[in-house]
Amino acid sequence: MPIPGNLLTTAMAVMPHTDVQRALDVALGLDIPFWPQLPHLNYYEDMYVQASENFPGILLDLEQRTLRFSMDKFALELDATLERFDDPTFFDISPTYSVVYHQFLDLDLADRPAIRGQLEGPVSFGFNVLDENDRPILFDDTVRPFLLEFMARRVNVQLQRLKRRNPNAFMFVDEPGLQFIFSGMSGYGDAPARKDMEFFFGLIERPRGIHLCGNPDWDFLLNQDLDVLSLDMYSNGEVFVAYTKSLRRYLDRGGILIWGIVPTGFDKFELESIESIEKRLVDLWTSLDRQGIDRDFLLSRSLLSPATCCLVNPDGTETVEQAFTLIQRLSERLRERFRLT
Repeated sequence: MPIPGNLLTTAMAVMPHTDVQRALDVALGLDIPFWPQLPHLNYYEDMYVQASENFPGILLDLEQRTLRFSMDKFALELDATLERFDDPTFFDISPTYSVVYHQFLDLDLADRPAIRGQLEGPVSFGFNVLDENDRPILFDDTVRPFLLEFMARRVNVQLQRLKRRNPNAFMFVDEPGLQFIFSGMSGYGDAPARKDMEFFFGLIERPRGIHLCGNPDWDFLLNQDLDVLSLDMYSNGEVFVAYTKSLRRYLDRGGILIWGIVPTGFDKFELESIESIEKRLVDLWTSLDRQGIDRDFLLSRSLLSPATCCLVNPDGTETVEQAFTLIQRLSERLRERFRLT
């Protein structure tokens, strides 16, 4: 089923809340709701920890809030894991690892234009999780291929469950680590990353997409076989719109863009208004229109969201909730301005 466009709203999943119902209510206030990830509630709700469930070799310390990897433990647990590779329940997120996910699945979401889920992607997970030698597991030629297939199965199982609640469900693969692969210091360059990501996305059911808040090589991302791409346009929009050729090809293939435009950090949010955000966004669209990407077509393939997640505001959840409210007001304002249904 298609992902809707026309400037409907969604958001990133990581939220600063410790009240599950309040977080769900805020997420449900957007056009395309999602299940929130609440690391302040407990460490199981951390996005890396949620992705790690049942992955062989994982060493999870809830008290110290650390996630590590043991190659010896991986070798001991691998056969038992492979025996359950055809068991969807093995790859789903359990209630222990997310109370919120299961409450979301209990809701009646059939009347929404779409719903969304998410899972940490293999590149970011592989960079973040270190072995006993403090080496990212992404660098291990034995672990990495298994990691790609394991995470693809986890994405597919979640997507299937979400589609039972709404046929227009889609997934974000959260990949903040993709911005680092273009550094000569990363130890994992764009050539192997391209090969691995093509293999990974080839295993994932559609609709499929990437979310990241950084500033990677946009040609690399726009030329992946994705259905949706979610970006921090507040920080990177002026750079992004320079990649006109790749963007046009992406849109012509049917891709959806999610314009993350409202800052969620207290300091930046205080500097902005709905008028200033609207002007900045329309200026970006006008620039693309002048370069040959028709604005009406672009808007038909666009969603809106806050720019990033934020867990560290001095006012706790207040700025984040204000950003969610502002993005919904902005959507309504722009949809009226451009006569979108």
